[in-house]
Amino acid sequence: MEEKIEELWREVREVSLGSNGSIERLESPPTPLQFLKNFINPNKPCIISNSINHWPALSSWTDPSYLTQTLSSSTVSLHLTPTGAADSITSLPSSSSLCFASAHVERVPFPDALRLINSSDPSKCVAYAQQQNDCFRSEYSSLAEDCDSHIGWATEAFGSEPEAVNLWIGNRHSNTSFHKDHYENLYAVVTGEKRFLLFPPTDVHRFYIRHYPAATYKHSLETGEFDLELEKPTRYVPWCSVDPFPSPENLEDEISKFPLYFNGPPPFECTVKAGEILYLYGSFLLQCIKSRWNECRPSMWFHHVRQSGDGGELTIAVNYWYDMQFDIKYAYFNFLQSIDYQSPTNPTMPETLCEKIDSGLDGDDDTK
Repeated sequence: MEEKIEELWREVREVSLGSNGSIERLESPPTPLQFLKNFINPNKPCIISNSINHWPALSSWTDPSYLTQTLSSSTVSLHLTPTGAADSITSLPSSSSLCFASAHVERVPFPDALRLINSSDPSKCVAYAQQQNDCFRSEYSSLAEDCDSHIGWATEAFGSEPEAVNLWIGNRHSNTSFHKDHYENLYAVVTGEKRFLLFPPTDVHRFYIRHYPAATYKHSLETGEFDLELEKPTRYVPWCSVDPFPSPENLEDEISKFPLYFNGPPPFECTVKAGEILYLYGSFLLQCIKSRWNECRPSMWFHHVRQSGDGGELTIAVNYWYDMQFDIKYAYFNFLQSIDYQSPTNPTMPETLCEKIDSGLDGDDDTK
């Protein structure tokens, strides 16, 4: 069984995705038929350039004073964490036990939110505007004229309007851990850059999805201190256990614990720059807003996200979530996920992967 599953990892890349670790780039928007045939149906990500050049946001949102003035009367949901790693696995205080930690969410006037994002310090507090509840059409509706309400060629291909449109505003100190999705995702970067590590859903066993007790950060605006509190009654969240960029002192231990990830085929890596759109099959978080976390069956592409701005400026993005068709691919991926695949013994990691991890740790980019 082990050999067959590992053969599947390789064959998926050779047959439909390529083995060079790159994501296909389109220099102009596809027609709806091309998008459906070449990317939606084969479940294949891509990056599209020159599709949002007409957006006023590409120029106006680079000016913080424009955002502050336009949203001066808006109150927004700001996510606060001690390190910038929200919705991720972390240790409980004074314990070796792990939990799934969600950010503290504070409703604040937008000018205050922007000030906190700009002053984020991973040794104290990192602020990130990342409310995933159709926030662009509610909290940030004053910016609606600066970009399209939907992506025309994608809407025609999907056969429906977006179920949610979200705005993301952060800096290089915020990161998103590996997760999987249940919605078609079009991610348009307006300022800065987003750096993605991507894995196809056939690699599900490499992420050691386990059920962790849910916890939430509690932040005191007076003292600046964080507490991490377990939810009561206890609720468990299925989440990926792998950190692709472990600290040097933890690297060997992480390789030992998660050999399928570190020894398998490398990720697909891409950088989405301002003015570009990434198409990705899925978003798990929105599905879980509509149901309960522990009832979700996450599948589709795994992605880990880091971000950076030129010279430390903000990274701003708008993403469109379209309803996913639960077709034969969904049934296939769920079947694959149900297979109990055991890790091999005596793991080793290729030197090239060690170099990539070191590069990610030593570089200037912190995670999204």
